[in-house]
Amino acid sequence: MTDFADQLRPATPEEWPAFGRALFTVFGEEPSASFVDAVPAHAELDRSLGLWEGDRVVATSGVYSRELTVPGAVVPCAGVTWVSVAPTHRRRGVLTAVMRRQLTELHEQEREPVAALWASESSIYGRFGYAPATERGNLSGDVARLALRPGVDLGAGRVDQVGVDDYRAAVVGLHDRVRRFVPGNLARDARWWDRGLRDEPGERRGATERRFLLHTEPDGAVTGYAAYRVRAEWTDDGQPDGTVVVEEVRSLTTPAYAALWRFLLSLDLVRTVKAPTASPDDPLRHLLAEPRALRSAPYDALWVRLVDVGRALAARRYPAPIDLVIEVRDAFCPWNDGRWRLTGHPAGGHCGRTDRDPDLVADVEALGAAYLGGVSLATLQAAGRVTEVSPGAVTLAATSFRWPVTPWCPDEF
Repeated sequence: MTDFADQLRPATPEEWPAFGRALFTVFGEEPSASFVDAVPAHAELDRSLGLWEGDRVVATSGVYSRELTVPGAVVPCAGVTWVSVAPTHRRRGVLTAVMRRQLTELHEQEREPVAALWASESSIYGRFGYAPATERGNLSGDVARLALRPGVDLGAGRVDQVGVDDYRAAVVGLHDRVRRFVPGNLARDARWWDRGLRDEPGERRGATERRFLLHTEPDGAVTGYAAYRVRAEWTDDGQPDGTVVVEEVRSLTTPAYAALWRFLLSLDLVRTVKAPTASPDDPLRHLLAEPRALRSAPYDALWVRLVDVGRALAARRYPAPIDLVIEVRDAFCPWNDGRWRLTGHPAGGHCGRTDRDPDLVADVEALGAAYLGGVSLATLQAAGRVTEVSPGAVTLAATSFRWPVTPWCPDEF
């Protein structure tokens, strides 16, 4: 089998159109002109990797430099993206070479201790040490049944529809405040706000342009925001059958959150609400008079990989004190293989090599799944991914790794 590692190299700006089209061809999609005609502003070509066969691009990948909220902290995160291999080069070790090169460079250059990606297929990335660490709630319901509970405090503020410029000016700072409390959230600099607010007609899938709401207090302070679209439809007998697709609702206060949702659930000619990117533990359910009317069909979202176990585990906080030795199994990144002593508490953590006997044995996928606090190590033990050596170690670890706020990532990349 050919060793492709040394043949991989970053794409140049001149090669970008061919590189971008090769990626979209594999995904069976038609790229927008704004993506392939010129290098997008958020792209980092120096962190891309491609494989060429003559003038033809047969594999692509990239990394975005992101910042990820983890329990009690934020850490640099390598956002892995653009991963594709042409059908002519499948099962020849190309993807393995790409993944190994990315992770090795991150480790050797002491860059991000954590990597993350969105998996197009859930069977691909486990063998490279990635595991699903967040879910999307995929919420939906009939708006006629989604009334707020009697007595919900809506406060004294107001909800207004605004244009994109006013929206952006008001919510950039607000988002930066709220995202720091939710594991799985990502920072958004100007490049990512540009990308997130781009609204090309060809990408609306039959819905309206994106619409924006701000919640403002009597003193003028903005305490919440929402973005949504409406897809107009009618039944055969002429009844309105529209759908409001809610993209994001964030707030600093419960009254602001409730007021924004009351607006979204009161739109004319709308029968159904969908919030595909919402948290599976969204507080909306607990604001409703009929909680069962809000349906949820969760599916995996952000996949996490610990690039450097010691740095990654030391970067987060632990709500209950922990002091134990984890024997990590990581065949793909051998620098992680071995025994690590983890000590942690609500104010910080430390993780370093040790020759002490292990309390737990876990593969690196299990640690990635549990890293953001949403997947229990006890559940992973029941699945055979974690082995308890010292009695009670799983209970201690499962308690200390969990986090009060359910991890959630609304930002695809």
